[in-house]
Amino acid sequence: MPEMEPLIDFNDLPVQKTKKTTRFSLDKGIDNLVGSLCDPIILHKGGWATRDMIPEWLRTRITLDRMIELMVASNEGRDPIGTNSEALAYMIPASMEAPMGHDWSQIYLHLATVVMDGEKDKVVPDDIRVDKLDRNQEDDLRGLKRWLYETKLKHRAGRRREIKQELKEEKEKAAPEVVQHAFNLD
Repeated sequence: MPEMEPLIDFNDLPVQKTKKTTRFSLDKGIDNLVGSLCDPIILHKGGWATRDMIPEWLRTRITLDRMIELMVASNEGRDPIGTNSEALAYMIPASMEAPMGHDWSQIYLHLATVVMDGEKDKVVPDDIRVDKLDRNQEDDLRGLKRWLYETKLKHRAGRRREIKQELKEEKEKAAPEVVQHAFNLD
């Protein structure tokens, strides 16, 4: 029987690289999802910083952006970081505390541009729009977003310890007292 040549040479087919997957932890996923809804908004510390400074539409946007970041980070196989809306909320009171340098002013205006462009009825005037950052500014913004996320994780861990301690104390109070009686068997 004569040898037949294959119709398709499998060595010439393009190879599709698979994404590197990370091990999914259900507990961590649930913790992050609950955190996206319940974690506090991190504000710049100073005399001006109050929760009322952050507009209601931005607080709502922060929650939505946190959930989107979780999905994107999971899909990309990376750890989540803070969001643009969280960074904007952090910088609002910081901008009132002291004058910012050029790079941080550009980052602040860029965040306002990006976040407000996603909102209906919110417009950033053309004379202050910053659509693109340079590399150093992008690195600074990425560092701020990482710091915001890590700060939220530390707060969440501290709160978890407080809740465990409170539950332990409540359990100890609710436990019936053990009374030992001395029996006289004379």
